[in-house]
Amino acid sequence: MMNDSPFRALTTLRQLEPQRFAAHIDPTWTIGPKVHGGSMTAVVGAAARDAARANPDVVATTPVAISTDFVSAPEPGPVELDTEFRKIGKQVSLVDVVLRQGDRVAVRASVTLGAPDDGEPLFADVPTQLPAEPPEDAVTLTPEHPMAQVVHVAQGSDMRVDPSSAHFLRGAQGDPEVRLWARPLAGDDADVDARTLFAVMTGDISAPVTMNRGMFGWAPTVQLTTYVRRVPAPGWLRVVARSSVLGATWFEEDHTVIDSTGAVVVQSRQLAMIPR
Repeated sequence: MMNDSPFRALTTLRQLEPQRFAAHIDPTWTIGPKVHGGSMTAVVGAAARDAARANPDVVATTPVAISTDFVSAPEPGPVELDTEFRKIGKQVSLVDVVLRQGDRVAVRASVTLGAPDDGEPLFADVPTQLPAEPPEDAVTLTPEHPMAQVVHVAQGSDMRVDPSSAHFLRGAQGDPEVRLWARPLAGDDADVDARTLFAVMTGDISAPVTMNRGMFGWAPTVQLTTYVRRVPAPGWLRVVARSSVLGATWFEEDHTVIDSTGAVVVQSRQLAMIPR
């Protein structure tokens, strides 16, 4: 039986050397047979955070931007992460992170550390399609649901999909936009570090929006950039994932993540390949 803090387990690292860490990626954090890109991004963020906390010269230790290049697709299991500071500043620091499995590089990332926003924004254009909590007709991704058989991360969280946006669930086609709600399990939601990195993960949580155009199969992410705008409040996160251009080979997919207070907490953009 899974405990109530599986995401904290994913992002709690073991220090091997001053700037080197080990993590274990449970099969929960996969899409199909391969490790979920958003989960790897969260682990990378945890490595940058831990390296910063171990360095007395670093003032702000929250990953506010993570630029991730996916070099190879690792299997679930043990990974190691090497970190190297490129800049240590009064407000912003930069650290490179390399995630390896054995002698194979899986991820190369550049992480910007800083202090997230707080207080009232000067301007906010927030998507308003979703209520703060999922309504009764939202599709719950239970372990038995066909989508959860592929999107295994639903087994480590509470995920509900807006059926009016996920046309592929009823064998139809529509715009390349999927809307959903996600909430960490109780232990993760109570831990501010786990909750923040969970929000990072939700910047890549949607099934590929190409599925709404009848294109199924693996849509590998090549590059993902994630911004942490604010520390999320506890509770449901609303996620809007959409694409503006589906090319012959490439498509971009943007995620906007809104917390229970209505604030934008994470924004992301990825470049991915059209499923073959």
